Amino acid sequence: MPLIIILMAKNKTINVKGTEIVVISSHERDFISITDIARHKDSIHTDSIIQNWMRNRNTIELLGFWEMLYNPDFKPLEFEGFRKQAGLNSFVMTPKKWIETTNAVGIISKPGRYGGTFAHRDIALEFASWISIEFKLFLLKEFQRLKNDENDRLKLEWNLQRILAKVNYHIHTDAIKEHLIPKTLSKEKINFVYADEADMLNMALFGMTAKQWREANPKAEGNIRDAATIEQLVVLSNMESINAVLIHQGLKQSERLQQLNGIAITQMKSLVSNSQIRKLKK
Repeated sequence: MPLIIILMAKNKTINVKGTEIVVISSHERDFISITDIARHKDSIHTDSIIQNWMRNRNTIELLGFWEMLYNPDFKPLEFEGFRKQAGLNSFVMTPKKWIETTNAVGIISKPGRYGGTFAHRDIALEFASWISIEFKLFLLKEFQRLKNDENDRLKLEWNLQRILAKVNYHIHTDAIKEHLIPKTLSKEKINFVYADEADMLNMALFGMTAKQWREANPKAEGNIRDAATIEQLVVLSNMESINAVLIHQGLKQSERLQQLNGIAITQMKSLVSNSQIRKLKK
């Protein structure tokens, strides 16, 4: 089970008082590298620091009670055995021993170059307190900043998808002209063969190839699509799908270019007049 969690997780890094700490988010749970936290105290003997922490009775109780709350497959009898031994001079505990004996999920051992020991944020913050109360407070602050950034990004992505869905629904009914509307291509341009399909789409929407745009904008960063507006990117995405259908129908490139240019004009008229898009850009 712990291995599955790691394989499906996404890694991010926060900097706490000069120490890089990896955070893994999976299934709405966050695991923080306690190996990285231990590195703040001693960069060489991180395993020993974690094992010393796990020898404490308070630590064993924390780990056991957390598992009893969140892990239905936890083995409480094995936990009670460790609980009785914790604190004795002869008691030795490692993350691997704890996981394998109790079927714990609150602590994860990840092998490999970028591995180490990870703990659920509840547990990791307690470990940080054991290392240093000050360090724990800084860790909590940076972790919260990370989660706030993630929530803001998710909200922005959700709003964008919602707005674009509404815009696409109204594309065929709108008919308002603005300065972003592509120009109708001349017969000369339509009959010109563009070896690159991407440039054929650029011509249909922007009226020029990527090379022509670069020559016209020598100081600009990125490429023609990097400089595109949100409306143009929406239309470009639609055109890519439509072009695939036209290719399947066996149309020549010149015929596809003429149709795609007309589609670009129609859709851009709709998009540049949409109030929801204008709100998004403010």
